[in-house]
Amino acid sequence: MITIKTPAEIDLMRKANQIVRDTLNLIGDSIKEGMTTKQLDRLAYDYIVKCGAKPSFLGYNGFPASICTSVNEQVVHGIPSEKVIIKDGDIVSVDCGSIYKGYNGDAARTYLIGNVGEDARKLVEITQQSFFEGVKILREGVRLGDLGHAIQSFAESHGYGVVRALVGHGIGRDMHEDPEVPNYGRAGHGMRLRKNMTIAIEPMINMGTHDVYMLDDGWTVVTADNLPSAHYENTVLITEDGAEILSL
Repeated sequence: MITIKTPAEIDLMRKANQIVRDTLNLIGDSIKEGMTTKQLDRLAYDYIVKCGAKPSFLGYNGFPASICTSVNEQVVHGIPSEKVIIKDGDIVSVDCGSIYKGYNGDAARTYLIGNVGEDARKLVEITQQSFFEGVKILREGVRLGDLGHAIQSFAESHGYGVVRALVGHGIGRDMHEDPEVPNYGRAGHGMRLRKNMTIAIEPMINMGTHDVYMLDDGWTVVTADNLPSAHYENTVLITEDGAEILSL
C-alpha cells in the first residue's frame, strides 16, 4: 500500500535521515586503509544510538549488523567483519539506516580508498550522478518508468550495467514500503508519483554486466563477472514541483 506522509511524519523522517547523513559523513571522515569493516559498523552503531535512534538494519530479517559494507565487486548487503580489511585502491559501499521515533531514514555512499584506479573512480562518479539525473525529473505526476529510464539511460550511455535484481523502495514507518522503485524502466510507464510520497532511490551500477548473484552467506550480492560495482542512495520526498532529498 502506498502511504502519503503527513507534515508531522515528514518532520520525523527528516530527522531520521539527518542521522543517517551524519553517520555516513562520519564514516567518510574515518574510513581508511587498514580498518576492518566491523570497525565501521561499531562506529555507525555508536553514533546512531547516541542520536537517540536505532540502526534499522540491525536484526532486520536476521541481518547481523548496523550497516552494509560492500567492497569492490560486492554490490550490496555485505556483512561487516573483522576479517575484511580495507585496502588501498578499494571502493567500499556503505548502506545505512536509522529509525527515529518510529520512522526510517536510508542512504548509501561509495567511498574511494587511497589510490583508486581511474576506471573505478569514474564508476563511482557516474553512479552518483545517475541518482541526480533521476531526481532532475521528479515532481508530482511523474511516472516511475520515467525515473528509472532517466537513471538507466545515463548509466548505460557510459557503458555500465544497471542492476535489475535489486531496486529502490518506498519508505516510512517501514524501511521497505510500496512502491518498488527500479533504476531502469520505460518512459511514460508505471504508476504516477504523488505529493508527500517518500521513496528511497538507489542506483546500483556495475562496471560490466548487470547480472549479479548471492554468496553463500545469504546476504552479500556480487557482480556475475567480478568487476566492481558502486551504490548511491538517498531518501527523497516528492513535492508538487520537484523533490526534497531528505538524506543530504
